[in-house]
Amino acid sequence: MTVMGKLGWLLSLILALCLAAAAYVFVVRGSVTEGDDGRSAIRLTASERIKVLGEMRGMLEAVQTVTEALAREDRAAIENAARSVGMAATQNESPALMGKLPLEFKTLGLATHKAWDDIADLAAIGATYRDINAALGDILLNCTSCHAGYQFYATVPDP
Repeated sequence: MTVMGKLGWLLSLILALCLAAAAYVFVVRGSVTEGDDGRSAIRLTASERIKVLGEMRGMLEAVQTVTEALAREDRAAIENAARSVGMAATQNESPALMGKLPLEFKTLGLATHKAWDDIADLAAIGATYRDINAALGDILLNCTSCHAGYQFYATVPDP
């Protein structure tokens, strides 16, 4: 192999390693440091932090609406509230924001959005209110796990 051939292979290897490192940071690690209280601190811009916290607040509002609808036995209200924070709510997420979130957080978040769709489906097919309530309890486990493990810091200025 010529010197140029070896140099080409070396440059290709370096490029592949750089791409693998960037993919690891973007897909797996995210923009995370150790928080001062032991939780993972996710660093976002101020507007990204507002967006994520707003999405979480929307889920909390859905919990409240579903809880009230369960008491009234109102399947339509349960389905509407749950569907509003289901997988459709994940459309048009910013790739820059998604790259800052660690894989475990993204996995938990997507599972939670999917679980909301499952509650909507349960209401739509006429599942028992007890089954719907149990599914809501599972979602709350996701919520408490997330809040126990993560915090958000607006440490990066908005562009």
